[in-house]
Amino acid sequence: QVQLVESGGDLVQPGGSLRLSCAASGSIFSIGAMGWYRQAPGKQRELVATMRGGNTNYADSVKGRFTISRDNAKNMVYLQMNSLKPEDTAGYYCNAEVVTTGRSRIMAWGQGTLVTVSS
Repeated sequence: QVQLVESGGDLVQPGGSLRLSCAASGSIFSIGAMGWYRQAPGKQRELVATMRGGNTNYADSVKGRFTISRDNAKNMVYLQMNSLKPEDTAGYYCNAEVVTTGRSRIMAWGQGTLVTVSS
């Protein structure tokens, strides 16, 4: 089994910053891309940022404000969020492309961490 656990969600004022963390553990042989998605109430889940090797991809709405990074030795991915806006309010979910020790390829998801941007 593979588990992804997010942390770092909180209530923050507009213009503030948060750093989300996600730790992958379990029967992991290797991890390809890791990323962050978000889902606001009443809306579909959307991509925020992904990272594969040294290549990153961001949603247009977060470019210049959010930065994704990884610590491959620890199987962790981070999301630094600056200049937060009320429209960034959502549940944020970690995602990873995992090859398990049994050589199965799976797409793992965390249970999410809530980010609320409000004054």
